[in-house]
Amino acid sequence: KGRSVAVASAAGVALGDLTAMSLSLAGLGALVLTSALLFTVLKWAGAAYLVWLGIKLLRSAPKEGLALPSTEVTPRGVFAHAAAVTALNPKSIAFFIAFVPQFLDASRPLLPQFAILVATFVGLAALNALVYALAADRLRSAIARPRVIAWLTRAGGTALIGMGLLTATLRRAA
Repeated sequence: KGRSVAVASAAGVALGDLTAMSLSLAGLGALVLTSALLFTVLKWAGAAYLVWLGIKLLRSAPKEGLALPSTEVTPRGVFAHAAAVTALNPKSIAFFIAFVPQFLDASRPLLPQFAILVATFVGLAALNALVYALAADRLRSAIARPRVIAWLTRAGGTALIGMGLLTATLRRAA
Protein backbone atom coordinates (compact mmCIF):
# COMPACT_ATOMS: atom_id res chain seq x y z
CA LYS A 1 0.00 0.00 0.00
CA GLY A 2 2.94 2.36 -0.50
CA ARG A 3 5.85 3.94 1.28
CA SER A 4 3.74 5.58 3.98
CA VAL A 5 2.54 2.16 5.15
CA ALA A 6 6.10 0.80 4.94
CA VAL A 7 7.37 3.61 7.13
CA ALA A 8 4.44 3.17 9.53
CA SER A 9 5.22 -0.55 9.80
CA ALA A 10 8.88 0.12 10.61
CA ALA A 11 7.92 2.80 13.13
CA GLY A 12 5.47 0.39 14.79
CA VAL A 13 8.17 -2.27 15.09
CA ALA A 14 10.51 0.34 16.58
CA LEU A 15 7.89 1.46 19.14
CA GLY A 16 7.10 -2.15 20.04
CA ASP A 17 10.78 -2.97 20.53
CA LEU A 18 11.30 0.24 22.51
CA THR A 19 8.36 -0.67 24.76
CA ALA A 20 9.41 -4.30 25.28
CA MET A 21 13.05 -3.43 25.86
CA SER A 22 12.29 -0.53 28.20
CA LEU A 23 9.88 -2.63 30.25
CA SER A 24 12.41 -5.46 30.35
CA LEU A 25 15.12 -3.16 31.59
CA ALA A 26 12.73 -1.62 34.11
CA GLY A 27 12.20 -5.02 35.70
CA LEU A 28 9.17 -6.41 33.91
CA GLY A 29 11.40 -9.06 32.37
CA ALA A 30 12.48 -10.37 35.76
CA LEU A 31 8.87 -10.29 36.93
CA VAL A 32 7.70 -12.25 33.88
CA LEU A 33 10.44 -14.81 34.43
CA THR A 34 9.41 -15.26 38.08
CA SER A 35 5.64 -14.92 37.69
CA ALA A 36 3.98 -17.84 35.97
CA LEU A 37 0.66 -15.98 35.88
CA LEU A 38 2.06 -12.85 34.20
CA PHE A 39 3.98 -14.93 31.67
CA THR A 40 0.85 -16.92 30.89
CA VAL A 41 -1.29 -13.78 30.50
CA LEU A 42 1.24 -12.17 28.14
CA LYS A 43 1.69 -15.41 26.23
CA TRP A 44 -2.04 -15.94 25.67
CA ALA A 45 -2.67 -12.28 24.81
CA GLY A 46 0.11 -12.36 22.22
CA ALA A 47 -1.00 -15.73 20.85
CA ALA A 48 -4.64 -14.66 20.55
CA TYR A 49 -3.65 -11.43 18.82
CA LEU A 50 -1.49 -13.28 16.26
CA VAL A 51 -4.27 -15.80 15.53
CA TRP A 52 -6.80 -12.95 15.18
CA LEU A 53 -4.48 -11.14 12.74
CA GLY A 54 -4.00 -14.38 10.76
CA ILE A 55 -7.74 -15.02 10.50
CA LYS A 56 -8.32 -11.41 9.50
CA LEU A 57 -5.65 -11.74 6.82
CA LEU A 58 -7.09 -15.04 5.52
CA ARG A 59 -10.53 -13.47 5.25
CA SER A 60 -9.10 -10.60 3.22
CA ALA A 61 -7.52 -12.91 0.62
CA PRO A 62 -8.88 -12.06 -2.82
CA LYS A 63 -10.73 -14.67 -4.84
CA GLU A 64 -9.45 -15.91 -8.17
CA GLY A 65 -9.58 -13.16 -10.79
CA LEU A 66 -10.00 -10.25 -8.39
CA ALA A 67 -7.68 -7.29 -8.23
CA LEU A 68 -5.85 -6.14 -5.12
CA PRO A 69 -7.79 -6.58 -1.88
CA SER A 70 -10.02 -3.62 -1.17
CA THR A 71 -9.63 -3.84 2.61
CA GLU A 72 -8.77 -0.54 4.17
CA VAL A 73 -5.11 -0.42 5.12
CA THR A 74 -3.98 2.80 6.73
CA PRO A 75 -0.56 3.81 7.98
CA ARG A 76 -2.06 4.42 11.41
CA GLY A 77 -3.61 0.94 11.57
CA VAL A 78 -0.41 -0.73 10.37
CA PHE A 79 1.60 1.26 12.93
CA ALA A 80 -0.71 0.19 15.77
CA HIS A 81 -0.68 -3.49 14.74
CA ALA A 82 3.10 -3.61 14.32
CA ALA A 83 3.66 -1.90 17.68
CA ALA A 84 1.24 -4.20 19.53
CA VAL A 85 2.54 -7.44 17.99
CA THR A 86 6.15 -6.48 18.69
CA ALA A 87 5.56 -5.20 22.23
CA LEU A 88 3.38 -8.13 23.33
CA ASN A 89 5.80 -10.82 22.24
CA PRO A 90 6.94 -12.53 25.48
CA LYS A 91 9.98 -13.89 23.67
CA SER A 92 11.20 -10.31 23.21
CA ILE A 93 11.20 -9.67 26.94
CA ALA A 94 13.04 -12.93 27.59
CA PHE A 95 15.48 -12.12 24.78
CA PHE A 96 16.30 -8.71 26.21
CA ILE A 97 16.88 -10.19 29.66
CA ALA A 98 19.28 -12.76 28.21
CA PHE A 99 20.92 -10.39 25.71
CA VAL A 100 21.41 -7.06 27.47
CA PRO A 101 23.42 -8.14 30.55
CA GLN A 102 26.27 -9.34 28.35
CA PHE A 103 26.93 -5.74 27.38
CA LEU A 104 26.65 -4.07 30.78
CA ASP A 105 29.51 -2.97 33.01
CA ALA A 106 28.20 -3.17 36.58
CA SER A 107 30.89 -0.77 37.78
CA ARG A 108 29.48 2.07 35.65
CA PRO A 109 26.10 3.84 35.81
CA LEU A 110 23.44 1.62 34.22
CA LEU A 111 21.08 4.28 32.83
CA PRO A 112 23.52 5.61 30.18
CA GLN A 113 24.37 2.03 29.20
CA PHE A 114 20.68 1.16 28.90
CA ALA A 115 20.10 4.26 26.77
CA ILE A 116 22.89 3.30 24.36
CA LEU A 117 21.74 -0.31 24.09
CA VAL A 118 18.09 0.63 23.61
CA ALA A 119 18.91 3.28 20.99
CA THR A 120 21.21 0.90 19.12
CA PHE A 121 18.81 -2.06 19.13
CA VAL A 122 15.70 -0.03 18.30
CA GLY A 123 17.51 1.89 15.58
CA LEU A 124 18.77 -1.29 13.92
CA ALA A 125 15.38 -3.02 14.29
CA ALA A 126 13.63 -0.03 12.70
CA LEU A 127 16.15 0.09 9.85
CA ASN A 128 15.75 -3.65 9.26
CA ALA A 129 11.94 -3.41 9.23
CA LEU A 130 12.05 -0.37 6.95
CA VAL A 131 14.32 -2.10 4.42
CA TYR A 132 12.02 -5.13 4.27
CA ALA A 133 8.89 -2.99 4.02
CA LEU A 134 10.35 -0.79 1.27
CA ALA A 135 11.52 -3.90 -0.61
CA ALA A 136 7.97 -5.25 -0.40
CA ASP A 137 6.67 -1.91 -1.70
CA ARG A 138 9.13 -2.09 -4.58
CA LEU A 139 8.04 -5.64 -5.43
CA ARG A 140 4.37 -4.68 -5.32
CA SER A 141 4.10 -4.15 -9.06
CA ALA A 142 5.91 -7.43 -9.78
CA ILE A 143 3.49 -9.44 -7.65
CA ALA A 144 0.29 -7.57 -8.40
CA ARG A 145 -1.34 -10.51 -10.19
CA PRO A 146 -4.45 -11.70 -8.31
CA ARG A 147 -3.25 -15.29 -7.93
CA VAL A 148 0.08 -14.20 -6.46
CA ILE A 149 -1.58 -11.80 -4.04
CA ALA A 150 -4.13 -14.43 -3.01
CA TRP A 151 -1.36 -16.96 -2.37
CA LEU A 152 0.80 -14.47 -0.42
CA THR A 153 -2.18 -13.30 1.65
CA ARG A 154 -3.15 -16.86 2.54
CA ALA A 155 0.46 -17.80 3.29
CA GLY A 156 0.83 -14.74 5.53
CA GLY A 157 -2.43 -15.47 7.36
CA THR A 158 -1.47 -19.10 7.84
CA ALA A 159 1.98 -18.08 9.13
CA LEU A 160 0.44 -15.66 11.66
CA ILE A 161 -1.97 -18.33 12.90
CA GLY A 162 0.93 -20.79 13.14
CA MET A 163 3.02 -18.30 15.11
CA GLY A 164 0.09 -17.67 17.40
CA LEU A 165 -0.37 -21.39 18.03
CA LEU A 166 3.35 -21.83 18.63
CA THR A 167 3.31 -18.90 21.05
CA ALA A 168 0.43 -20.56 22.90
CA THR A 169 2.53 -23.70 23.35
CA LEU A 170 5.52 -21.85 24.84
CA ARG A 171 6.62 -23.21 28.15
CA ARG A 172 8.42 -21.26 30.82
CA ALA A 173 12.14 -21.96 31.05
CA ALA A 174 13.04 -23.93 34.14
